[in-house]
Amino acid sequence: MARIALVDDDRNILTSVSMTLEAEGFEVETYNDGQSALDAFNRRLPDMAVLDIKMPRMDGMDLLQRLRQKTTMPVIFLTSKDDEIDEVLGLRMGADDYVKKPFSQRLLVERIRALLRRQDVMATGEVAVTEETKIMERGHLRMDPLRHSVSWKGRDVSLTVTEFMLLQALAQRPGFVKSRDQLMDVAYDDQVYVDDRTIDSHIKRLRKKMRSVDEEFSAIETLYGIGYRYNEE
Repeated sequence: MARIALVDDDRNILTSVSMTLEAEGFEVETYNDGQSALDAFNRRLPDMAVLDIKMPRMDGMDLLQRLRQKTTMPVIFLTSKDDEIDEVLGLRMGADDYVKKPFSQRLLVERIRALLRRQDVMATGEVAVTEETKIMERGHLRMDPLRHSVSWKGRDVSLTVTEFMLLQALAQRPGFVKSRDQLMDVAYDDQVYVDDRTIDSHIKRLRKKMRSVDEEFSAIETLYGIGYRYNEE
């Protein structure tokens, strides 16, 4: 049973969403501000967190920043319908997805399940050895899907599940272009729609992490209006 942390200062959301998630078989922990959630996470991390952005004591952005210092667990942001800047900033900081308020609880459940499925694929050693699961080396890049590990020039890089899958999809065929639609198919289930900005933000975050270990990293190329490709160095 996956443990989901739901963090929001709206008690109606905490109550209704937690009831829905529990009915779907999840164990749910609720917190009405970021600091309370962080205190609990320091004792025991959940399997996934769903965070509101605007909260008292510590907002969702600050909480995410603290979390990304020690964990790559999946994080979904809940954002107000007009907060496009917050959505993009949250993704660049390392959120895996976002859902706009007011939202369909069924949509939220599907996105939670999609992220947990991807996390399970990365975490389990019981996956059959295929082109997608065996160790991949492309120049300075080394990826081990079964251990969810990435290194560049021998230095480890910590990626979220979404970032890992996007990098893997690009690096599998160096020189070949992947459109944003193709990358959406890699990162999200068919029933979950995301826009181009979501993929672009994940790629920007991925580049930033790679450049944190090598300032000259340039293996991921943007082809404006087309998509992205990986160039083996």
